[in-house]
Amino acid sequence: MTDEQPSEVTSEIVVFRVVQVADVLYDFSAAMATVILREAEGARRQLSLPVALSDATAIYQAWQHVIGLRPSTGELVTFIMQEVHADVIATRIVRRDAGVYYAEFDVMTPRGRRVFDCRPSDAIALSLRQNVPAPLLIAEELFPAT
Repeated sequence: MTDEQPSEVTSEIVVFRVVQVADVLYDFSAAMATVILREAEGARRQLSLPVALSDATAIYQAWQHVIGLRPSTGELVTFIMQEVHADVIATRIVRRDAGVYYAEFDVMTPRGRRVFDCRPSDAIALSLRQNVPAPLLIAEELFPAT
């Protein structure tokens, strides 16, 4: 957790692209899923993000605005954030290392800005749960070469 954006700590400038959830695909035979994130503008490139089945379900329900009979973890965290007046600024998928994607969850609280290291699937689900969905951003370098 930090007050600054970890992706800006290095001397190189990181360019981010705004993306939207385009689809959630399930592969039950492999017990995994893929979230398809597509650029909102421009070339409309996409990134296929592998996630666990339970994470895919959380993202899908948030994307489709499904509210459960009992709050899911994402719903509960969203309720708590609303109660303490914390707003999501953005979710950023910042890098990939050894096949694992890393994200930042950027939040403004009454005590100031905080950036949390997190799993992309958690950050995406929480961002989609906000009253005003927070921007989903992906580092330019993570898109597949065309």
